[in-house]
Amino acid sequence: MTIREQIEEMERETLSPFACLSVDSKGRDRDEPQCDIRPVFQRDRDRILHSKAFRRLKNKTQVFLTPKGDHYRTRMSHTLEVSQNARTIGKALKLNEDLVEAIALGHDLGHTPFGHAGERTLARLTDGAFKHNEQSVRIVEKLEKDGEGLNLTWEVRNGILNHEMELMPDTLEGRCVRLADKIAYINADFDDGIRAGILSEDDIPMSIRRELGFDVKARLDYMIHDIIINSMGKNDIVMSAACYEAFLELRQYMFANLYTNPVAKSEEVKADIMIEQLFYWYMDHEQDLPDKMIKFLQDGEPKERVVCDYISGMTDQYAIEKFTHHYIPMAWQVDGY
Repeated sequence: MTIREQIEEMERETLSPFACLSVDSKGRDRDEPQCDIRPVFQRDRDRILHSKAFRRLKNKTQVFLTPKGDHYRTRMSHTLEVSQNARTIGKALKLNEDLVEAIALGHDLGHTPFGHAGERTLARLTDGAFKHNEQSVRIVEKLEKDGEGLNLTWEVRNGILNHEMELMPDTLEGRCVRLADKIAYINADFDDGIRAGILSEDDIPMSIRRELGFDVKARLDYMIHDIIINSMGKNDIVMSAACYEAFLELRQYMFANLYTNPVAKSEEVKADIMIEQLFYWYMDHEQDLPDKMIKFLQDGEPKERVVCDYISGMTDQYAIEKFTHHYIPMAWQVDGY
């Protein structure tokens, strides 16, 4: 019996009846030999971790564009916090922790430079055809490894695709990530808002604080405990009614006071202009795309799709560099661009 088979047997013996066992995976689009050490979801986790798209997350915006300070979240740190929250929930409920982690690490691979500001711009320019969750799946299915993709299992791709609030993954592991994502960004973004001097603890309505807690750490701890307690023994991942209502109120508060705050979002109009102009440039100058993107065009991919692929994969600084190169006269360029 291989090490992988021993691990698979241990899953059968120890995991919840509601967990997704590695041996029950619906498989990959392309069949491939099994690893003798790692079950399928562990291999998926490793493939995402070693991907170029994952490494680029460290230089992509979470909320604050080019913040002055080393401790603001990036898309990478957000992803790691989601993974930790989801694994805590999944482990307590005896779900498949490898599947949880793979989905968590891959859920935001498709995010654009400048966070949701960049996503909104590409969505506007494509009549709503661009969505970061769908782009995350496109990356793992098509764009990584120069068109070969990562050949991930169906369950991981389903969890990545359906992590948005209005969607629902098929596995409980995916549902862990779906809620862990919201818990992570609400609490972490509030912490960054305090760091930026935009928010303070006393600003949160007392009704929310009484239910969820009186600081970021307490609220995060409370919500994770609430999910675990209320999901135990169920074929679903849920919060109690009181916690969920307060969670939605806190989320609404964050949208009203941070995500649309003119101080936090003062640079977004510039980001919108840069993404828009880069889109127009590459639509008119396809020869300036990298060779691998030109190859996608030659293979019949629509130009609009390929241009979105290229721009959405950029880090913040790379997008600024490309905008400067294409649109700023050489004599005006500074800072080495």
